[in-house]
Amino acid sequence: MKNIGLFITLIILCVCGTGKAQTSAVKNAAKSVFKLTTYNADGSVLATSNGVFVGNNGEAISDLKPFIGAAKATVTDTKGREMNVERIMGINDLYDVAKFMVNGKTTPLTIAQSASTSGSQAWLVGYAKKSPTITAATVKSVETFMDKYSYYIFSITAPENTNACPFVNSEGQVIGIMQPSTTSSDIHATDAKFIVDLQTSGLSIEDETMKKIGIAPALPSDKDQALLTLMMAAQTNDSIKHAAIVNDFISQYPTSVDGYTAQAQIYVNANEFDKAAKEMETAIKKAEKEDEAHYNYSKIIYEKEVYKSNIPYEPWSLDKAYDEINKAYALNPQPSYQHQQALIIYAKGDYQKAYDMFMNLTKTSIRNPELFYSASQCKQMLKAPAKEVIALLDSAINNTDTLRIREAAPYFLARAEAYMTTDSFRQAVFDYTRYEILVNGNVNSNFYYIREQAEVKAKLYQQALIDITRAIVLNPKEPTYYAERASLELRVNMVDDAIKTASKCIELAPEYADGYLLLGLGQITKGNKTEGLANLEKAKQLGHIQAQEMIDKYSK
Repeated sequence: MKNIGLFITLIILCVCGTGKAQTSAVKNAAKSVFKLTTYNADGSVLATSNGVFVGNNGEAISDLKPFIGAAKATVTDTKGREMNVERIMGINDLYDVAKFMVNGKTTPLTIAQSASTSGSQAWLVGYAKKSPTITAATVKSVETFMDKYSYYIFSITAPENTNACPFVNSEGQVIGIMQPSTTSSDIHATDAKFIVDLQTSGLSIEDETMKKIGIAPALPSDKDQALLTLMMAAQTNDSIKHAAIVNDFISQYPTSVDGYTAQAQIYVNANEFDKAAKEMETAIKKAEKEDEAHYNYSKIIYEKEVYKSNIPYEPWSLDKAYDEINKAYALNPQPSYQHQQALIIYAKGDYQKAYDMFMNLTKTSIRNPELFYSASQCKQMLKAPAKEVIALLDSAINNTDTLRIREAAPYFLARAEAYMTTDSFRQAVFDYTRYEILVNGNVNSNFYYIREQAEVKAKLYQQALIDITRAIVLNPKEPTYYAERASLELRVNMVDDAIKTASKCIELAPEYADGYLLLGLGQITKGNKTEGLANLEKAKQLGHIQAQEMIDKYSK
C-alpha cells in the first residue's frame, strides 16, 4: 500500500513539474473558439478557418486570407449556432489578420496584456463542438514589433484544421492566433492585442485589400473619420457596402443630418422620391441642426429638378426647394444658404437677380471662384457682351488657390468657349490646352474635335491635324472626324492623304454626303475630273448644299 501511495505521489509531482497540466481556464477557452466559413457570390464555399471571440457583442479575430474575394462569411460556435459576419473592423495584410463583428451575443476570451516569454507554456485550443483538441506548446522565441506587440514562434506540430485557433496562457487568456510558417515547420502567432487594436479609418473603404472583401467595413469610432467614410462610400460602385455604411451612420449618429441625407440620395438615385422625401422629413425632426436638414433637403430637391426634370414628382419643385432653403436661412442666416438661394433662382430663369446675388456673395466670407463662374453663366444667359463673361471667368481663375488649380479646369473650358465667340482663336486654343492639362488628359474625342476647329481658325494647321487624328483614334467610327481631317488635308495640300481619308469616310458612312464631296474635290485637284465630278454629283444627290456650287465651278 505504501508503494502504491508513493507511486501516485510521484505521478502528481511529475504532472505539476512539467507545467503541461491544463487548467480549467484553458479548457473553458474552447467555448470561445469558432469555425469561420467564407463564401463566393454564388453561395459556394470559398474557404474555411477558425477564430476566437474577443467581445460580448460579436467582436472576433481570425486570419485575413479567407476573406479575400468573399461575398459573405459566417461563424459557427461550439454550440452549433451560426452567425453572419456583419462588418470588418480592421485588417492587416502583412500579418494576415482580421478583426470583425458577427450578429449575435458571444462569449469572449480575455486578451493577455502581458507578453509571454521565451520558454513559457501555452496551449493551442482547437475548435470542436465536443471534446476540443488542446495541444500544449512551448514558446520558442518572441519578436517585438511596433515597440509594443509580440510575434511568437512555437516548436510544435499543430493538429489539422487549427489555423487561426487561439494560443492561450495558463489563465485562459489569448496571446495570439495560430499561423503556420510559409518557410519552415515552425508555428507562428501574431499578438492578439495587435489584432484587437485594428480599426478602420475614413479611407478604409478605398483600401485595395478591403475592396476585395464583399463585407462592409465598420464605421470608425471617430465621427470625423466616420463622416469621411460616408463621403467615400458614395463614390464607390459597391451599392451593398454603401447602403450598409449609411445605415450604420444613421444608427450611430441619429441626430446628424448627414446619414439621412446620404440615404435620401440613394433613394433619389433609384427614383424613389417619396422615400427620399420621408427620409429628409425625418432628418428635419431628428437632426440636432435643423437648419442643415432644411438646407440639405433643398439641395436634394434642386438637384432632382435640374438633373431629373424628365421624371415628374408632384410634391417637389424649384419652389419647394426655395421654400426649404428659406427655412434654413431663417433659422441660421449663413452666406452658404444664400448661395443655394441664388442657384435656385438661376434655375428658375431669373438670371439678373441670380447674378446680383452671386456678385453680392463675392463680398462675403464665402468668396470663391465658383461664384464668379456662376455669375458668368448668368451674363451668358442675359446675352451680355463676351468681354463681360470673360472678365468674370478671369476672376474665377484668379481666385482659385494655386494649390488647388485643378478646380479651375471648368473655368478655363468656359473661357475658351467665350474666346471663340470673340474670334480670339489662339487664346481659345491656349485655354483648351490648359483644361486638358488640368484634367490629366482625361478628355474625349469631341474635345479634340472642338479644339481642332479652334486651331484651324487660328491657322495652327499642324496642331489641328494632330488633334483630329486623336479624335479618330478615340472614336474611329465617327465619319464626321474623317470628313474634318480630309477637309484639313485638302487645305494644306495633302491631297493624296485627303483622298484616302475621304474614302475611309465613305466606307464608314455610305450615305454621308461630306465624304463624297471631299473625295470629289481631292480627285479633281489630282486631275481626275471625271470621277471627281461623279462624286460631287453623288454628294448633291445625298443633299449636300454646296455640291451644286462645286459642280458648276469645276465642270467648266
